[in-house]
Amino acid sequence: MDISTVAPAIKITAKPVGVIDVGANALRMVIAEVFSDGRVETLEQLHRAVRLGQDTFRRGRLGGKSMRAAVAVLRDYRQLLDLYKAEQVRAVATSAVREAANADMFLDRVFMATHLNVDVIDTSEESRLTVSAVRQAVGDALGVNQGHTLIADVGGGSTLLTILENGEIATSQSLRLGSIRLQEMFATSEESPQRSADLLRQHISNTLSGLDIAGPLGEIDSFVAVGGDARFAAREVGVATDSSDLAVIDAKDFDKLVERCECHTAEELSKHHGLPFAEAETLNPALLVYQVLLHQTKAAEMIVSHVSMRDGLLLELAREVTGKEDESLLAGVIHSATATAEKYRVDLDHARGVAEMAIRLFDAFLPDHGLTARHRLLLRVAALLHEVGGFVSSRAHHKHSEYLIANTEIFGLTRSEIALVALVARYHRRSLPRSSHPTYMALSREARMVVNKLAAILRVADAMIRGHRRRAADIHFQRRGDELIVSIPGGADLLLEQHALETKGDLLEDIYGVKIRLEET
Repeated sequence: MDISTVAPAIKITAKPVGVIDVGANALRMVIAEVFSDGRVETLEQLHRAVRLGQDTFRRGRLGGKSMRAAVAVLRDYRQLLDLYKAEQVRAVATSAVREAANADMFLDRVFMATHLNVDVIDTSEESRLTVSAVRQAVGDALGVNQGHTLIADVGGGSTLLTILENGEIATSQSLRLGSIRLQEMFATSEESPQRSADLLRQHISNTLSGLDIAGPLGEIDSFVAVGGDARFAAREVGVATDSSDLAVIDAKDFDKLVERCECHTAEELSKHHGLPFAEAETLNPALLVYQVLLHQTKAAEMIVSHVSMRDGLLLELAREVTGKEDESLLAGVIHSATATAEKYRVDLDHARGVAEMAIRLFDAFLPDHGLTARHRLLLRVAALLHEVGGFVSSRAHHKHSEYLIANTEIFGLTRSEIALVALVARYHRRSLPRSSHPTYMALSREARMVVNKLAAILRVADAMIRGHRRRAADIHFQRRGDELIVSIPGGADLLLEQHALETKGDLLEDIYGVKIRLEET
């Protein structure tokens, strides 16, 4: 064999990483190796019960005893991470910390004791991470990528619902139906276990009846359950599948399991099923949420996925190592932004045209701004939503756009990213960013520069698509030194475009040092 014709072997390297989930009823950590080819291999999984949610959902703040316990656990986790020499660590907190009045104090204590920066994520990011893990685990199995699928993740503080249409993310929503929250709401009841279950079922049904989600639940073909209580049900009455990450429970078998469990107290459940009391206490509320949801769909079975949000965090770290994006989740972000634009009666033809032009400009100025693919996505979302404020009033609609976007959940975007999108949309017209604008000045210097760079592009893109209804693809541009030459098809007066560019091109010139010149082709 001619050794010169043999391709050199690709060296596959591995990096130890760690993810920590500060949840409502436990602190969990996974340590894994992420390989350069994208594989993830788990090294350690740890679980320590700390009932942070019990404090928050009862009193609105974290108690001293719970905080001390959580800090002690995280200190132990830090030592193990150091032992494995984990190069990247992502620690997140969900509803129990997110809703606590003294959350900042707790996070400061954690950092001082462990040097861990715990990121308090919102429900949209929580859902994004969970859905990412479920899609990876499910793949093409069990028909989940056909028709309508509901993914339900019942946590301690909230229930996350995500609907897929033919495998694509259509919408996502968070409900205040977490198992610990429900247990706390009905903890003072002196009713029998069966009566308490009836009260819980009625409360859950009432909450779901006012559900504002795309399409009725009655159109759902497949139901996927995520969470520790769903895994309990799978162990009790589930049927294994070809995938080790999935189990299937017939709806009738699930009803029988719920009927047996709801007749018992937490103490009895703990004894009969060998569960820690803290888990037994919240088992019935969680099972009832799954049951009510399942019966509102047309699915004949419940698919249980054994993955969790932590698996989504690990996948995200793996993508950082390989540099690959999850295209389906990016499409979900765009779908969510488009649905929001439709909700506020935006002219979608104009919005999409501006978005297309903005992305072309972003790519043309890549050597100048040095921003990332994530910033490119944020620009597209800002372009799709820049005129939502017109729903409130045509006067100062850019300010209304900022407010509406800042107070909207966009699937797949964090709260800090939504804040950036809101400001980029705000500056698509009229005033440039100023030191007198409080939301702008509240950003870090780096974030303000991102807003400036993206807003400069959005202003010009909007100006180019103004006036006559032209497709973005018909407009061409090129860089010539310190000029951007914009070529627009002839046959129409360009006064509107010229005026708009004179008004809106100022920020682009300030940021990029480039003047705009129109040419008719």
